[in-house]
Amino acid sequence: MHEPQSTAEIEVTALGARKIVHVDMDAFYASVEQRDDANLRGRPVVVAWKGKRSVVCAASYEARRFGIRSAMPAISAERLCPDAIFVPPDFTRYKVASQSAREIFQRHTDAIEPLSLDEAYLDVTENKTGLPTATLVAKTIRQQIRAELKLTASAGVAPNKFLAKIASDWRKPDGLFVIQPHEVQGFLLTLPVGRIPGVGKVTEARMATAGIKTVGDIYAMDLPTLEQHFGSYSMRLYELARGIDHTPVVSNRVRKQVSSEDTFPDDLTLTECEAPIRRLAEKVWRASESNARQARTVVLKLKTKEFTSFTRSLTPPVLISSCEELTNIALAQRERVDLPPQQLYRLVGVGLSNFKLDEDAAGDVKTVQSLEAKSDLFLQAQQ
Repeated sequence: MHEPQSTAEIEVTALGARKIVHVDMDAFYASVEQRDDANLRGRPVVVAWKGKRSVVCAASYEARRFGIRSAMPAISAERLCPDAIFVPPDFTRYKVASQSAREIFQRHTDAIEPLSLDEAYLDVTENKTGLPTATLVAKTIRQQIRAELKLTASAGVAPNKFLAKIASDWRKPDGLFVIQPHEVQGFLLTLPVGRIPGVGKVTEARMATAGIKTVGDIYAMDLPTLEQHFGSYSMRLYELARGIDHTPVVSNRVRKQVSSEDTFPDDLTLTECEAPIRRLAEKVWRASESNARQARTVVLKLKTKEFTSFTRSLTPPVLISSCEELTNIALAQRERVDLPPQQLYRLVGVGLSNFKLDEDAAGDVKTVQSLEAKSDLFLQAQQ
């Protein structure tokens, strides 16, 4: 009689059912700049506007050696590397390069889930080119990106999205790392919890307090004990520690919001925010015109000079039908701000959300909403 499978064997069997590739373009914005301007190659390039309110969009690997990272204040980057070359971002060119990369992905599979301009998940369980392994698919994609786009990309190959994401970062830049189903548990047990995608400093600190430093420490804990520390996030941690992630690659995510925001060179009063709000509303309306769905809700976002953020939103009884209507509703939300008139603000944003969906998209939306609900639980666990 065949012996029943162990838990680990069952998990490996389930893991082996899919072949996922995570492709991550290396220092994407900075690499595009270096590709297009030979004078920037081999030099510390920082993609950012200079100024006290600007933040770093991207940094070349030459700049990263000085400790420069994305999202840090540009003024800090200047201090870390006075010789850094600051290049203002050109998102039009970055989008063109991103689309070219996606066209390469589409030669191999239609199951593509973009996460941003520079990274995407691909389900290559069945690929369009007949290549025998997911590893060979990833290798071919990287070769095509290098040959056709003159850029480099790192890739991770694994049985699910969680592991593929970790793998793509393992040999950056310009690397390929593969996690085979039978290697999953051995790979995970010694992994620092900070390597789990989405585990930030707050969650990592909470884990350290609970004596958790590696994924193996999570693996050793039973579910009730995890629940005592992490509540609704415990089941997700329990599964990830065992390499389990059933999240599918979703090719067409429904966009939940179209928005734009602006950080001011100098702080403004709420009254002085009118011109930026009008400008942002026009920008958001233009962006939403390519969307066949109509928005129900207008969102106004504000950040005070003390870095306190809050939003005000309104869902009128009828759909927003014009840029003027969007602008007027956004401006009117200022009246709902319960702060002194002299309060100063460093940022304002305008958004459209709560889109009206046609019936054909309903099935996809339910899938997306289910995934987003899990993501919300994950985020709550970090707070």
